[in-house]
Amino acid sequence: MRMSDLVAKYILEMLDEQDGSAEIQRNELAGSLGCVPSQINYVITSRFTPEQGYMVESRRGGGGFIRISRIKMDSGTALMHIINAIGQSLDKATAEIMINNMLQRNMLDLKSAKIIAAALSDRTLACVEQDKRDLVRADLFKNMLLTLNG
Repeated sequence: MRMSDLVAKYILEMLDEQDGSAEIQRNELAGSLGCVPSQINYVITSRFTPEQGYMVESRRGGGGFIRISRIKMDSGTALMHIINAIGQSLDKATAEIMINNMLQRNMLDLKSAKIIAAALSDRTLACVEQDKRDLVRADLFKNMLLTLNG
């Protein structure tokens, strides 16, 4: 497992244990996980975004912290939020993160998540020109989510 996956998993576990809101000290977390503080920043900015259902607040300085909270919304609103966040183009890594977030929030069951991930994979889209894959992936994902919502 990659370091960024370990950091994200650790933060998600904290969120689960603390009812959807966790306060972390970046340097302390980096020290306990054996990574550099910038790795923590990378994970937070790439995997804990408003589009993915999180709010992040930070305070700098000696007693600084980063607070991550799950945005509470009903599943229909959350699904439309995700569809809007996809935009016109969606790379494979971001699609996987979104699918995993939906799985963790019980918006998808494991079987549906696997089917969607397979449909959005580079292997499935191999016959699509490289420069158009992310456009097709975004359209596919949005249409699958709209079908689930219907």
